[in-house]
This record gives sequence, structure tokens and C-alpha cells, in this order.
Amino acid sequence: MAGRFFALILAAGFSASSLLAAQNASKMPPDLEGVWNFSTLTPFERPANVGGREFYTREEVEGLEKRVQETGGDENRKRGTTADVERAYNDFWWDRGTRIVKTRRTSLIIDPPDGKIPPLTAAAKERQKERQNANLGHEFDGPENRPLQERCIIWASTGPPMMPTAYNNNVRIVQSPGYVTILIEMIHDARIIPMDGRPHLDASVKQWLGDARGRWEGNTLVVETTNLRDSDQRNGGAFGTTARGRVIERFTRLGPDTMDYHVTVDDPGWYTQSWTASIPMTKVNGPIYEYACHEGNYALPGILAGQRREEREAAQKR
Repeated sequence: MAGRFFALILAAGFSASSLLAAQNASKMPPDLEGVWNFSTLTPFERPANVGGREFYTREEVEGLEKRVQETGGDENRKRGTTADVERAYNDFWWDRGTRIVKTRRTSLIIDPPDGKIPPLTAAAKERQKERQNANLGHEFDGPENRPLQERCIIWASTGPPMMPTAYNNNVRIVQSPGYVTILIEMIHDARIIPMDGRPHLDASVKQWLGDARGRWEGNTLVVETTNLRDSDQRNGGAFGTTARGRVIERFTRLGPDTMDYHVTVDDPGWYTQSWTASIPMTKVNGPIYEYACHEGNYALPGILAGQRREEREAAQKR
């Protein structure tokens, strides 16, 4: 049937080259839709105990994975102890990962070669020090003095870049005409990414998740994010950014249930060099849970109420 169709098209006066060009122009982009999990037992940075080696041995991988299966999680905590009530989630909620990546790499960071996040610039260190000193002694004055995670504003895994954390390591990708939407389970943020080649927002506009623009490079979805807000580890996750920062994410489907998430952070205002991580994603059955952070956030009012009580008690003793 296809052969007869092509013959009719060519007989009508279309050349083979023009037909192939039309085919490529109308070619559907790769299907990345679905729910993907990026939890892993592989450390984000290379641990000191591997001696700088890039890969684990098979025996080391087996030992690490077996240890996780045997030790269990928080269900083994002893009642009446601090561990019984501090961050005491049931094991159902944890999603720390149980497998080392198939390549047996000792870190998710693949560049620099040492598997470590590069050192901060002198300016970044000074900015961190200034912010820490400004907040010293005022950590409990009000909600604005508390970390952004505690205030349900952003989390280390929210992205960009999306990095494995203790739980909710799931993302849903939805493709629609002109857009790709990335819904991250943690904090329940959605990044709606235009794919039509429009320019980034004016540099004066800063956003916690930045301003993302997407494009296809072959079978890879490339998402470039700029317009990030200045943030440090206290104010927004496991990495810092400045207004000069740029994050480039690459999503490449490798098979029916596997995808490579390749991300580069380039921020000369924060790091002495760019760094890149490669994080495997596995397709899983949904749904993604609603992360109703604000509705269930008893920690923030509890912390502040406890501090006010301590202040009242201290005042009564004077």
C-alpha cells in the first residue's frame, strides 16, 4: 500500500527529494510522555571511600544494593526515641532508590572528571557568608528567615536541574502542540516549556524555576533555562545559581521504559567551571501524587510557635 502511495505521488510530479523533505517536516517528535522515576542509589557526587575511581566493581554494586534491601528504612526505628518522631515517615513514602545505575558509575556527576560539584567562585563564597551572617541569630524571627523548602516554595529535586532526593522522585511529561510540560511531584511544580523558538524573557525578569525554552535535536528534547534567581544552599536547594546562570537539560529516550536525563549547569557567577550529571529515568505506572505541601505544612508554624514560647519563658525568668 505504501509503495502504491509513493508511486502515485511521484507520478503526480513530486520528486523523491521533495517528498522526503515533506516527510521530515511533518515527522512527529519522539514520544516522551508518561511518568518517569529518577530515584537511584548512585551518589550524586563521588564518595571519598572509592578512592577517585569512576566505576564500582560488580561485587561492590551487589553489596551496596543488598545492604539497602536488608537494612530497611524508618519502620525499624525504636519507639520512644528521637528517631521515632523526627522525620518519621513510613517506608511507603521514601523513594531513595535501591539500584546503582547500570553503568556502575560512582557518581551521577560525569563532568568534572572527579565526580564532584566544582568549587564556588570567590564572589559566591562571599555572598554565602554575607547571607549566613545576616541571618545569624534571626533564624526564627519569621517565615522569611526559614529555608525555601520549609516554606514549600522550592525543593532540590524540583529543578532545573532535577536531582534525586529522599522521596517523590517522579516527573510527568506531557507533550502538546507547541509546548512540553514537565510536572515534578515534589512541591507539585509544573514547567510549561514553549517549543516555538520564541526568545527568553527580558533579563530583568527572574523566576525560581527560571525561564525555559525547548527544542528538538534529533531524538533529544533540549530545554535551556535562563532568568534564574540568585539563590544559595540555604535559600533553594542543593546547588546555587546567580542571574548569570544557565541550565541545559537533555531528555533522550533509550528504550520503551528508559530515558537518559543529561543536565549541565553553567554559571560563571557561582561555580569555577560548569558541571554535568547523567541521571537515568525509568518509566513507571502513575499516578503522580498531589504534593499538598502548604496544606499539610505543620512544621513551619510549629517551629515559629515553639520559638515564641521559648522567648516568653526566657522573658519571665528575667
